[in-house]
Amino acid sequence: MWIEREIAPELTHLAGTFPVVALVGPRQVGKTSILERVFSHYNYASLDVGVLAESAETRAEEFLERYPPPVVLDEIQYAPAFFRHIKTYVDVHRGKNGLFVITGSQNFMLMEAIADSLAGRVAVIPFLGLSGNEWYNTTEISGLYTWKDFLWRGGFPALWSEPNAAPSRERWYQGYVTTYLERDVRNLLRVGNLRDFERFVRTCAARCSQSLNLSEMGRDVGISTTTSKKWLSVLQASNLVFLLEPYYRSLGKRLAKNPKLYFTDTGLAAYLMGFSSAESLWSSSQAGALWENYVINQWLRWRDWHAPSLALWYWRDQGGNEVDLILEKDQKLIAVECKLTERPDKRDLKGIKKLKKFYGNDQVSCCYIACPIMTAFDLEPGVTAVSGWKTWTIDQSPSF
Repeated sequence: MWIEREIAPELTHLAGTFPVVALVGPRQVGKTSILERVFSHYNYASLDVGVLAESAETRAEEFLERYPPPVVLDEIQYAPAFFRHIKTYVDVHRGKNGLFVITGSQNFMLMEAIADSLAGRVAVIPFLGLSGNEWYNTTEISGLYTWKDFLWRGGFPALWSEPNAAPSRERWYQGYVTTYLERDVRNLLRVGNLRDFERFVRTCAARCSQSLNLSEMGRDVGISTTTSKKWLSVLQASNLVFLLEPYYRSLGKRLAKNPKLYFTDTGLAAYLMGFSSAESLWSSSQAGALWENYVINQWLRWRDWHAPSLALWYWRDQGGNEVDLILEKDQKLIAVECKLTERPDKRDLKGIKKLKKFYGNDQVSCCYIACPIMTAFDLEPGVTAVSGWKTWTIDQSPSF
């Protein structure tokens, strides 16, 4: 079963305006599937196949004769030397767009090669698993499951492609983590003890939605802070985690400065935490943290897919008052609090009120409480409770 992806029209548009389009994201989020569907008329080559990667790097002219543009090149990080040949081809065929559509699952290797060879010639789109809207709009799925199932199971398309014969979640993630450790980690960092690294990944999951503290995480695993920093960079490079930076414009000395840690897929985080059922997750003390992770994930997708200039932050003052998500556009702030309750009340507005007092009402254009409800309602003037599990669109955000 095909699940419609929100980014499809944008991919077509970008291929008409840039010579190279790069889709960057973790393994198994559907990069290959969407490109095969949107660019079915293109040639296709997967550089995950060793002989093709070797051919692209050492016999580039022969490779391009076999796979002439327009062409989709999957997992191009396995042939980094080929980027200079892409640059040469694009420069020779100046004025032609949509020549190469490339994918990669190792972000810093890919971005380094893009920066060195394709600056000004490429549109880069981060791509993650299913958004709440994509899942909800697929009625064959959402008619059988609840949002709690989605957050626990995760947004990897393979887990939803056959709603009536879904693969075992535990077996799927077991294979995913093993494959990731064996392939990406060894390639990126040459980690000697994969068992320690897996423990580090599980420690990260246990701390999702928390302020980053590398020294504490290192002590939990028995590694140095320097090693923790290296290993976290691998998770970031593989697009499995992201860091949300604090907002402290002009008044930074009085505010938190450590980023917060989030996973790009709540299902993977829940698996690493050890939750074997949705019921066990949502009755646990980790439920609120995973809900926050999920809501912010939806805005990360929205920003990457529809509004790349939109800035995402969180805010916390020295007194511990916090707003989970700050959206900044045109120097105006939109505040979002994530609350796992169907009945938010004015007590949930403490952080938002502190933010308004700190920066002034004129700087905070509107505020939201993202909670698991079906219908939005005003909690008080200027504050709206919204259906955070599905993610409200920017049409409900008047400052956009």
